[in-house]
Amino acid sequence: MFPTLLLLLLALSASLLIVVWLNHRIFIETNLLAFYITRSPQRAYILYFLLMLPGIFVHEGSHWLAARLLGLRPGKFRVWPQAKGKHIRLGSVTSRSGGIWLDSIVGVAPLLVGSLLIALIGQHVFSAGQIASALVQGNLPALWDGLRTALNQTDSPLWAYLLFTLANGMMPSAPDREPMKPVVLYGSMAILLYLVLGLPIEPFAALLVGMLTPLQSVSSTLLLTILLDLLVLFVVSVLNGMIQKNR
Repeated sequence: MFPTLLLLLLALSASLLIVVWLNHRIFIETNLLAFYITRSPQRAYILYFLLMLPGIFVHEGSHWLAARLLGLRPGKFRVWPQAKGKHIRLGSVTSRSGGIWLDSIVGVAPLLVGSLLIALIGQHVFSAGQIASALVQGNLPALWDGLRTALNQTDSPLWAYLLFTLANGMMPSAPDREPMKPVVLYGSMAILLYLVLGLPIEPFAALLVGMLTPLQSVSSTLLLTILLDLLVLFVVSVLNGMIQKNR
């Protein structure tokens, strides 16, 4: 059980990193395409914002809800692109600080809420577990059949769009990650000390085993998200290449 759980955690971590990288590439390519269409950087950012709006709204809404539940009195809820130096902020939520622990929970809230939502969509709409199994096993006919069955549903384009925006919008931003750094450091040190002292691990083992199914759902849905991201990135890159060639 533990080797399986370890492999699952590694696969989940790798999938998250790949989605982060693909999201960055999609941001660059879609903004370039939008710039070709609008001839304005500001309008290009607005088009990208509109494309990703469901994911952005859930991201900022998760921050607001977490801050509200933790008693941090969230204030202004803003969902609109705004230039901040060399970066573009697509939304923001203000709240008072509750220290590194509470601020870390607020910062990671979009990832937790987004993971729950994409897991529900992936398993109940697209049967992502079957698609992920076929992909891992290298069974291309089964992979193609799974994708075709999933995408042949009447409302599958809408669900695929929601999955795409939610998965790419749930990653914590740089400000979200800032209070988490000392928490990760202290947590790692505490776990290491616990193991060195030889304290019982049965309660943690039971907790991890209980998380196996949810982690499998999120991991398999992230694999489906990666396929969607690759498709979007391919289409947008081809369009950009055609426009550049004809300029």
